Amino acid sequence: MKNFIELGVKPGMILEVHASLSSFGYVIGGAQTVVDALIDVVGYSGTILMPMHCSNNTEPTFWVNPPVEMGLAETIRENTPAFHKKESESVCMGDIAENLRRRDGAVISNHPNSAYVAWGKYAKLLCNRHSLHFSLSEESPTARLYELKGYVLLLGVGFDNCTALHLAEYRSDCRPILLQGAAVEIEGRRVWKKYLDIDVNSDEFVLVELELKEKGAIRDMKIGNSDVKLFRADVAIDEMVRCFEARSKYEIYR
Repeated sequence: MKNFIELGVKPGMILEVHASLSSFGYVIGGAQTVVDALIDVVGYSGTILMPMHCSNNTEPTFWVNPPVEMGLAETIRENTPAFHKKESESVCMGDIAENLRRRDGAVISNHPNSAYVAWGKYAKLLCNRHSLHFSLSEESPTARLYELKGYVLLLGVGFDNCTALHLAEYRSDCRPILLQGAAVEIEGRRVWKKYLDIDVNSDEFVLVELELKEKGAIRDMKIGNSDVKLFRADVAIDEMVRCFEARSKYEIYR
């Protein structure tokens, strides 16, 4: 708890958190200890937001790591369970996000593969309106975080894990549009629902870290073995938009 305070985390702060528990080394109490510390610092007057993405509930022909076996795509579409806020598996989000998900008062946004979980004063405001189409754009928890001038806290992960920065991809119009899909429940019936989104790619997010460091817009320190960073979400997103617009390789899509 004192480490987060030293970094600059304050009561009432709105935080999008991305975390690797293993990056700290041994933590007594594991993920529960980390989430307890975050809650103790920001308090209920603040809000903690974490991605709870279910990437196995997406259009299988886009899978690359690993790619889907030839001929299995339709079988996957027909048999993937419909998204459920409490039961669907999040993929590669980690134990800390899963711990927050189980907390009393946690609110989960209703997107089949790009959901967020939030706890605190603005949890409902952040999560209650999450558009199926263009999942991390203007009708998403990401955009609400921007409007509320929230912060991003990276615990042992890099900028390529920062979900908030995807908003810059939509705002800079630098990615091609594609037809996505996911299993959802509509009127008690499981269906495969198609929707529009962009081909998001976080590889270039490292560029904004260099820009923010030059401007002194990142606070960082070590907690255990973990490299920890804190910065304003809106400042980083605006800077990322400028980076994309200055060096876009996707002019054909404009």
